[in-house]
Amino acid sequence: MHDNFLVKPTPEKALEVQRQLMSAMAVGDRQAFEQLYRLTSPRLFAVALRMLRRHAWAEEVLHDSYITAWNRAGSYNPALSSPMTWLTHIVRNRAIDWMRGSDNQLDELDDNQGEYDASDSDEPLQRLQQDSDAKILADCLSHLPAEQRQSLTLAYYQGLSHGEVSSHLQQPLGTIKSWIRRALDHLKSCVGL
Repeated sequence: MHDNFLVKPTPEKALEVQRQLMSAMAVGDRQAFEQLYRLTSPRLFAVALRMLRRHAWAEEVLHDSYITAWNRAGSYNPALSSPMTWLTHIVRNRAIDWMRGSDNQLDELDDNQGEYDASDSDEPLQRLQQDSDAKILADCLSHLPAEQRQSLTLAYYQGLSHGEVSSHLQQPLGTIKSWIRRALDHLKSCVGL
């Protein structure tokens, strides 16, 4: 029946599908490109948004990143990295380039002018609350053991999967999952959730 739709593919199967799509994309298969986009864009958008903190900028960077991926798909080497790692690297580099770009400061001014209205008068209070929340979170993170903090940072700020964090830190997957779970539990109790 339709039970197959409820079963999440194993990481190994998902990796194999992504590799096949990259190979097809390298020879100009637009359907493979579309499928790869559907599979990977939510996580890659999250990476861009975390870095840039503006929805429109993240969309622009993601668009540029997929154009780059399409044009350079033939240079992807599965022996060096997973497709997700390769794509994340492109997105991160594009986001860094975007932040360094001097013309983006003009875009920021244009965005701010278009968004202002009378209801923005409480914006300083909102910013103060956000700054306060960020300080609390930073303080809570500083109390974590180094391996938990690093695992959590790689997973939530860099957008890596638990398997990718495991590979990056050269630790067993179960250990990584435990570290992240413990870190999240600590943060929840520390910030009072």
